[in-house]
Amino acid sequence: MTADSVSFDTLLRQERQQWRKTSLLTAVVVVVVLLSASETGLLDLKRLGEGLPAIGILVGEMFPPDFSAARTWVKPIFDTLAMSIAGTALAVLLSLPLAFLAARNTTPNAVIYHGARVVLNFLRSIPELIMGIIFVAAVGFGTLPGVLALGLHSAGMVAKFFAEAIEHVDHKPIEAAEAAGASRLQVIQYAILPQVLPQFSDVTVYRWEYNFRASTVMGMVGAGGIGLELMSSLRILHYTEVSAILIAILIMVTMVDAIGAAVRKGMK
Repeated sequence: MTADSVSFDTLLRQERQQWRKTSLLTAVVVVVVLLSASETGLLDLKRLGEGLPAIGILVGEMFPPDFSAARTWVKPIFDTLAMSIAGTALAVLLSLPLAFLAARNTTPNAVIYHGARVVLNFLRSIPELIMGIIFVAAVGFGTLPGVLALGLHSAGMVAKFFAEAIEHVDHKPIEAAEAAGASRLQVIQYAILPQVLPQFSDVTVYRWEYNFRASTVMGMVGAGGIGLELMSSLRILHYTEVSAILIAILIMVTMVDAIGAAVRKGMK
């Protein structure tokens, strides 16, 4: 038997093993998904079918959309936009130091690394609405609690992406900087930051797009913005105005997504 045939047999055996592992993992995922769908009633077609008439009635009550109060939505929409921008800026400011502490190749030691990871997990584990309720109780109604809630929750996710980008940088510039006698801060400034800034920018823009959508519902807990107008219309069952506000939100979300796409394209 030649070396080439042995190598081919080895590769074929490894490929079959990988295929079996992939098939087993896929089967496990499918079973878990089906069990979850069954447990939550997603596979209860009879129940879903019985709910369709009620949905149809509700949708019928939402048309035609009532834009008579549209002038009063201008400031809440801009408040929502400002909330998303300020919340994203706060998240980035918090994420930068946390990311370098939560990255294995820049953290001072293992204790700080695990501590930073715990902080990120904690921030991500609390939904924005829950944080919004807490901050409304702490600082009162308005957009400020919304900014704080969006900023802190987003920091957990943004810092995680930042840390992963830092961990995957090319180590050659780092080694060259260290060989030249650069300090830790100089290594970060000249060898790491230039490599990760494009990823940081992408993550920031994506998070801003998400935060705008999230900020539209922050008003439901008293954090201001267009969500407060939406909640007010829902409370009095003014569904034609609800549909009009939803259309306004859809237009703004589309505009924000377009702006984000343009910004990302301009940074490339």
